[in-house]
Amino acid sequence: MVVLMDPLPHRYTATAIGSADGDVALLAEGLPTLRSASPAEFGGPGDRWSPETLIVAAVADCFVLTFRAVAQASSLAWTTMHCEVEGRLDRVDRVTRFTRLDVRVRLYLPPEVDEERAQRVLQKAKQGCLITNSLNAETHLESSVFFGSDVPAYSGA
Repeated sequence: MVVLMDPLPHRYTATAIGSADGDVALLAEGLPTLRSASPAEFGGPGDRWSPETLIVAAVADCFVLTFRAVAQASSLAWTTMHCEVEGRLDRVDRVTRFTRLDVRVRLYLPPEVDEERAQRVLQKAKQGCLITNSLNAETHLESSVFFGSDVPAYSGA
């Protein structure tokens, strides 16, 4: 399957609607509405998506999708990837920002795949992730490769 990309530049639009208190509604055409609030660390309820969790989720999502594209272009067979991202928020020069992103990947491969080749594809995905390339934070990749059929089940919605 060949994936064709529209010519650059691309434009993406989202809208946030909020009031003096309560959730913020995040909208984009053709997509379900998300509700967000400040994280617990900023006095929020801690039980909703926040700008901070959305950023680290965007990094994880982009890494998996970038790996998928690079693996397809490289004809690398794989079964599942778990990508956890931890973002460090800190104050630098009187500005609060993400200073570090730790990308922790567990990659599950069929037994016949060469691990060294898979590691090269992981590095290409790290270099090609447009979200981390757009952020001013150090990005560190930690990867573990597993072989065979012991792939953990996805437990999300």
